[in-house]
Amino acid sequence: MTSTPPIRLGLVGIGKIARDQHLPAIAANDRFTLAATASRNATLDGVPGHGDIAAMIAGGHDLDAVSLCTPPSGRFSQAAAAIDAGLHVMLEKPPAATVPEILALAERAKARGVVLFATWHSREAACIDRARDWLAGKTIQAVRIDWKEDIRRWHPGQEWILEAGGFGVFDPGINALSIATRILPDGLVLDAATMEVPEGRASPLRAALEMKSGAAPVVATFDFLQTGPQTWDIAVDTDAGTLTLSMGGSILTLPGSAPEEADDREYPRLYARFAELIATGESDVDVRPLQLVADAFLVAERRTGPRFEF
Repeated sequence: MTSTPPIRLGLVGIGKIARDQHLPAIAANDRFTLAATASRNATLDGVPGHGDIAAMIAGGHDLDAVSLCTPPSGRFSQAAAAIDAGLHVMLEKPPAATVPEILALAERAKARGVVLFATWHSREAACIDRARDWLAGKTIQAVRIDWKEDIRRWHPGQEWILEAGGFGVFDPGINALSIATRILPDGLVLDAATMEVPEGRASPLRAALEMKSGAAPVVATFDFLQTGPQTWDIAVDTDAGTLTLSMGGSILTLPGSAPEEADDREYPRLYARFAELIATGESDVDVRPLQLVADAFLVAERRTGPRFEF
């Protein structure tokens, strides 16, 4: 019996998220071998490196797939180049700068016969599936989302995140929306929003969304300036009591029960899923979290906040 050869992977973008999450997850998964990288500013010891994805694809590495860890603005052309070369593609979140971009990539991948995986890493948090299963069949009465973190801690010096197309506070906030669209039986519809954009910047540091899940009100508060303890919480009031997800979905508290907690394995689970999709030839592209962010930028009341510097 012969074993399946590992998937030869090219990694595009060697920034903080790649070093913190992608590289350890790839190294721990024997379904993949890191065959090459592409980055304007960085290389890895022992791995062939190139300045851009075109050079990496042309580099003779017999690639099977690529994983894109670059900012969403400009990612469309990178993903399109990989798809056109017959490579399977995994996208860091948010999957693209706009909804039409990711829909076009999905059609392109289907036509070329390759897999496209638009990842939402927070959906892979330890307690998300358990929360979804518990909520099934319950009547949702209200939902409160508090997603507050420190931009200087998680995105030090990353000016792109506050540029046009950088998403601002929606870069972390979309993680909450990816969880909510995963666990709430009736999904989410946006009613209204407010954004606070620092003077001289293009993307917000704070935002608040008013939504509905079926008939239930859903309120989300996003803040990119919270220092000290970080807050990634979702509380769902139901006819059977309140479910709470804390610390990004790694802690689950059900009515009358002690908190359940498990280790963070979000990115290892993403790469396991990517390998499964490649094996079955199926794509996984859910645009709902990105659509909610796009809707927020369309309808939000905008306010100008104080100047911000990293």
